[in-house]
Amino acid sequence: MAKIVHIELFMVDLLPKVRREDAIQSFVSQETPIVRIRDADGVEGIGYSYTIGTGGWSVMALIQHSLAPLVLGRDGDEPEAIWRDMLRITHATSVGAITALAMAAIDTALWDLRCKRAGLPLHKFAGGAQASIPTYTTEGGWLHLTSDELVAGALEAQAEGFQGCKIKIGRSPQEDVERLSAVRAAVGPKFEIFTDANQAFTSDDVIRRAHLLAPLNLGWIEEPLPADDVAGHIRLSQSTPIPVAVGESIYSMSHFREYLERGACSIIQVDVARIGGITPWLKVAHMAECFNISVAPHFLMELHVSLCAAVPNARWVEYIPQLDAITHSGIKIEQGRAIPSDVPGLGIDWDMDAIAQMTLMHEILA
Repeated sequence: MAKIVHIELFMVDLLPKVRREDAIQSFVSQETPIVRIRDADGVEGIGYSYTIGTGGWSVMALIQHSLAPLVLGRDGDEPEAIWRDMLRITHATSVGAITALAMAAIDTALWDLRCKRAGLPLHKFAGGAQASIPTYTTEGGWLHLTSDELVAGALEAQAEGFQGCKIKIGRSPQEDVERLSAVRAAVGPKFEIFTDANQAFTSDDVIRRAHLLAPLNLGWIEEPLPADDVAGHIRLSQSTPIPVAVGESIYSMSHFREYLERGACSIIQVDVARIGGITPWLKVAHMAECFNISVAPHFLMELHVSLCAAVPNARWVEYIPQLDAITHSGIKIEQGRAIPSDVPGLGIDWDMDAIAQMTLMHEILA
C-alpha cells in the first residue's frame, strides 16, 4: 500500500482541428481538466475529462476544493472506495455533468496509477477481452457540410480503412434523407452509416424520420430525443427497425439501467468522462452485456480504445481526435481496427511539456 502524497491540476483548452456543428451546438473548444497524482513510492497516474465549450472551470473548482483534498493520503489501490466517497461528498450536486466530469478526472488518474503499479495496460488489467475494436469516423459528417462534402468524407474514410462513418442529422426530413442517400449510394451496402440527432427531435418528428430513413440500412440513430425521455425512446424503439443508440448525455448507472430494463435502446454509448470515470464505466458495460447489448462509447477515443478492448461487448470506437496537441502519439489503427497500447497505464502518451505550455490553470496539492 502506498498513499497518495501529491496531486497536480491542469486546465487546457483544446481547439478542434475541424469545424464541428450538429443540430444543437457548435464545438468551439474542449476545456480539458487534467489530474496528475503521485503516491509515496513515486508512481504517477494521469487522468482527465472534458467539456465542450463551457463548464471546465466549474469542474476544476470542484476538483480543487472538494475532490482532490479527499484523495490526498488515500490508498491509490482503492478506486472503488474513493469513487464512492467522492459521490457521497457531492451528493448535493449529483447526478449531474459537472460532478461526473470532476470525478472522472480523479478516477481515471487512479486507474492509471493502479495499472502502472501492476505493470499492466488498462485493457488487460480491466479484463483483456479483445485485441482490437472496429472504428468509425465522425470527422467528415458534421451538419454544416454539403452533400458533396459528406460523400467525399465518407469515401475518404472508406479508403483509409474505417468500417463506418457517422452523419449528423437535423435538417428537414427530406434533406436528411437526400444527404444520407447520397452517402449510401457512394459507399455501397457494406459500409456502415450511423446517424446522430443530438437530442434535437420530438417524438412524432423522429418516428416519422425513422420511417423515411429505414430503407437506407443505417447502423443506428443516436440521441434522437432528450436523454431524460425514456418513454419516447421506448416508443421509437418499438416503431423502427433502426437500432436506437443512447448514452453520451447519461450521467448515472441507474439511468442506464432504466434504459436497458425497459427496452428503450439497442446500443449503449457510455462516455467514461460523463459517467464519472472508469469505475462506473466498467459497471455499465458489463450491465449492458447482461442484456445482450453492445457498447459503442462516445468520444474520448484515446481512452475508450483500452476500455473497449477490456470488455467483450464493445462494438465500435468513435474516431474523433482530441488529444493530438498534448500527446506524443495517437491511437494505433490497422485495417480499420483500433489497437490498445500495451504500455502499463491508460495507454495515453502524454506530452507534459505541451500541457505546461497550454495550461490556463495550474494548482498543486501536497
